[in-house]
Amino acid sequence: LLSSEHNREQFVITSKCGIRNESEPMTQMSAEGVPVGSATAIKIPKRYDFSKAHIISSVENSLRRLQTDYLDILLLHRPDFLMDVHEVAEAFNELNNQGKVSFFGVSNFSVSQIGLLQSALSFPLVANQLEINLHNIESFSDGSLDQCQLKNIVPMAWCPLANVAYEAWGNTFSSDRLAVMNAELARQASVYGCSPQSVVFAWLMKHPAKIFPIVGSTRLKHIEAAISSFGFTYSREDWYNLWEARSGYPVA
Repeated sequence: LLSSEHNREQFVITSKCGIRNESEPMTQMSAEGVPVGSATAIKIPKRYDFSKAHIISSVENSLRRLQTDYLDILLLHRPDFLMDVHEVAEAFNELNNQGKVSFFGVSNFSVSQIGLLQSALSFPLVANQLEINLHNIESFSDGSLDQCQLKNIVPMAWCPLANVAYEAWGNTFSSDRLAVMNAELARQASVYGCSPQSVVFAWLMKHPAKIFPIVGSTRLKHIEAAISSFGFTYSREDWYNLWEARSGYPVA
């Protein structure tokens, strides 16, 4: 991935693990060392796996594919309902002691799930990757962004441009509500001399939790919009104007 002319220290490389698809074989072994279920037909479902063995093997695979010696950040991708926090801590400690992962975080974790995992760790989690956009603002009220500020956890917003550049997951906005929101975005874009996408990035980053939008690298215009959002000072009044436009009512 990185040629000899690149300085590895100039890059921050993040990877995730934990989701296993139906195509991935079972890894649980019997006392005889035979994969459980291998003698009989068994349905292999999509599942989450925070076992020590899977976390470590995932990192090894990432390092090999990326052709690098270490990851800057490893995220646990979606909560595993069978998570044993002490087993996760063992995996994290081993990877950190071996110099293979510098920092650890999570993705789509609730406040209580982060608290549970953090209780078993001797070092702080540094990130929580959440869906945060104009459609999904749950993190503003469910304690997630409060916890990020309290614990210095970086909230990484996935799908930050949903309902603006592309359809939101499980969109419930009416066509009338979308029209009002888009009109407000257009007004603000005219005021700040930028694109509606830049307004959305500014809206997210205005929050004191220091939301870090994840910008897809496949669309150059999205990268340009993210850069443009640093070129103006976004007002508190317009933040609430856009909140009201997407919600259909002012704050109480």
